[in-house]
Amino acid sequence: MGLGLSRRTRIAIIALFAMGFVIFLPMRVALGMAGLERLGVAAREVRGTVWSGGIDRLMLGTVPLGSVHAGLSPLSLLAGRARFDIWRRNGAADDLGGALTVGFGRMGIDDVTGAVPLGRTFAPLPLSSLVMEDVSAWFSGDRCGHAEGRVRARMAGQFPGLNLSQGLSGLASCDGETLLLPLVSQSGLEKLDLRIWRSGRYQAEMRVETADATLGEALARAGFAEAGGARVLKIEGTL
Repeated sequence: MGLGLSRRTRIAIIALFAMGFVIFLPMRVALGMAGLERLGVAAREVRGTVWSGGIDRLMLGTVPLGSVHAGLSPLSLLAGRARFDIWRRNGAADDLGGALTVGFGRMGIDDVTGAVPLGRTFAPLPLSSLVMEDVSAWFSGDRCGHAEGRVRARMAGQFPGLNLSQGLSGLASCDGETLLLPLVSQSGLEKLDLRIWRSGRYQAEMRVETADATLGEALARAGFAEAGGARVLKIEGTL
């Protein structure tokens, strides 16, 4: 004997199952469905539901973002994007806020504010961290589609003869295929152009304008080459 359920009842049951699946969808499954691994996202552990979860030791490529709270923004779904808000608010120097966003023809970060540690990612350049202020940057296919916000690079050490205690800062922008961070010191004599490709490949070029022979020799020992009256150090790698 059949259950005799009407078509409307069957649709209502299916809808309830679907709603329950979405409401209790694990954050770990949601991150996988969004394809964020293509952005280099990895973690030691992901817990909770898609709306309220946590990510332990979140990594963006080789850059550690630490442990954060996370939740999918329902409003972003109406715009055809999956925006995973992440935050760490402990009143400490490593507080972080922003989002990982995936949508039609775009993938990247949105509204990121906080300090991101770099370790030895850009060695031999002694960059210790990037301090971001409302930074958004996303790629469309293999090209940089949009970039904005202020970035300041902190230095872990000093090059002989250079005062970079205030770091170098600038505004994020797109330069063809690459995300470009054109950073300049307070004096304007030291410049660092950091380019990042969709694949995670990066190129960093630091340029020091100087006519000081002693400083030039010190920079040469640190790997800088002479180029038109300036000293230039170029490095490449993958995040």
